[in-house]
Amino acid sequence: MIQLDQITKSYANSSEEIKVLKGISFKIEDGEFVAIMGPSGSGKSTLMHILGALDTPTSGKYLLDGRDISSYSEKELASIRKEKIGFVFQAFNLLPRATVLRNVTLPLIYMRVPKKEREDRARAALQSTGLDESRFDHLSNQLSGGQMQRVAIARALVTDPSLILADEPTGNLDTQTGEIVLDTFKKLNQKGHTIILITHERDVGEHANRIIHLRDGLVVKEENLAYAHK
Repeated sequence: MIQLDQITKSYANSSEEIKVLKGISFKIEDGEFVAIMGPSGSGKSTLMHILGALDTPTSGKYLLDGRDISSYSEKELASIRKEKIGFVFQAFNLLPRATVLRNVTLPLIYMRVPKKEREDRARAALQSTGLDESRFDHLSNQLSGGQMQRVAIARALVTDPSLILADEPTGNLDTQTGEIVLDTFKKLNQKGHTIILITHERDVGEHANRIIHLRDGLVVKEENLAYAHK
């Protein structure tokens, strides 16, 4: 699904060029659950933006489903995001005065999906996260943090993306609630979804089957944890 080949990213200021990514290469197969881990300043946020088609690299190749999107225009990247990538963020980014169902149908409204179909797809996505159906008509600001994150996951799933990119998805949750959310990702992965989890926490990363460790803009280690989950 994903192949990065010597990806670099630099930013220029008035006096110097700052190199954030210094030659990142790895592959992620279809159906994998991978965590990208690193401390603050390691480059993981910059890498996340490139993986999510929110930014382009300075050099190198990024193949997504066999297409090199490294030099795509913003319009082309927007199309990739809409068609192939579901995002889950730390801050949930839900509309507080909209119902759970309305929040999840929003991406489908922008895609001009008919009302009956988008509501059916939203309900199916919510059910896949384990959220109780009694919550579907609640306003999102009436939910707990864990419930809001499940709604955010359902919103990411509703367009049937080939990739789910989760950026510090448990950062605003207590430990117990975070475990529930991470278990939701595990179940989705078992159903065939490809998931990339961005985190700086070891105990969060260990829920994935593989960890790619970043430091100072480079991949310093890859760790296979699939055996630990058997």
